[in-house]
Amino acid sequence: MTLEGLTLGYDTPQGLRTVVQDLSLALEGGSVGCLLGASGCGKTTVLRAIAGFEPVRAGAIRLGGKTLSSPHEQVEPERRRVGMMFQDYALFPHLSVAGNIAFGLRRLDRAARRRRVEELLELVGLAGAGESYPHELSGGQQQRVALARALAPSPDLLLLDEPFSNLDVDTRERLAFEVRDILKATGHTAILVTHNQAEAFAIADRIGVMSGGTLAQWDTPYNLRHKPADAFVRDFVRREDLAEQRRQAYSRGA
Repeated sequence: MTLEGLTLGYDTPQGLRTVVQDLSLALEGGSVGCLLGASGCGKTTVLRAIAGFEPVRAGAIRLGGKTLSSPHEQVEPERRRVGMMFQDYALFPHLSVAGNIAFGLRRLDRAARRRRVEELLELVGLAGAGESYPHELSGGQQQRVALARALAPSPDLLLLDEPFSNLDVDTRERLAFEVRDILKATGHTAILVTHNQAEAFAIADRIGVMSGGTLAQWDTPYNLRHKPADAFVRDFVRREDLAEQRRQAYSRGA
């Protein structure tokens, strides 16, 4: 997947308000990328544009050599083969776990749907839970159901919007590693959006540090820590490291 000179914004009575400016990055197939930054930096807007929910003012979004978005071309969200896992999981309360996972598989016959659901339940560690309902599950289990539902149609790209933010610290960190293992086992390409550096470093092969609608650095976790592109990235990583150490100490009662 590539983003080339991506500019995003919306019209106001005073003119165009730019949210993301001239953002470019490339993510290899089978890799996990992350857009990391504070609230309001534009990371979720980028994710929505990739999903097809935001128009592109300049530049292009391409997946597998196909243009999904540009100022002159916009593929409908349902035709992009892009799956999305939302922050609040967005599970259907009236459907069972199996029913939620099978929701995007209506083109398959009943037997094929059942096989796919059972395969995904096994993959996310919820074998035998298909007849349960979302309200009967823990937050971590609901997150796994949401992941299984997003993976069910075998999308070419999976988008994860702050997927761990509603969980406690210990569960969040454990599930971040588990989700990475699942994505690597299935070979899916994925992009995560988060403000939490620990999640980003736990799950991503490539991380983009964002500030004010621009991409300060798109690089490996190692290079962000040891070869920051500028003072902003250096200070951002150092500040988040210290904040995470304080959070962990507090959660242990230190």
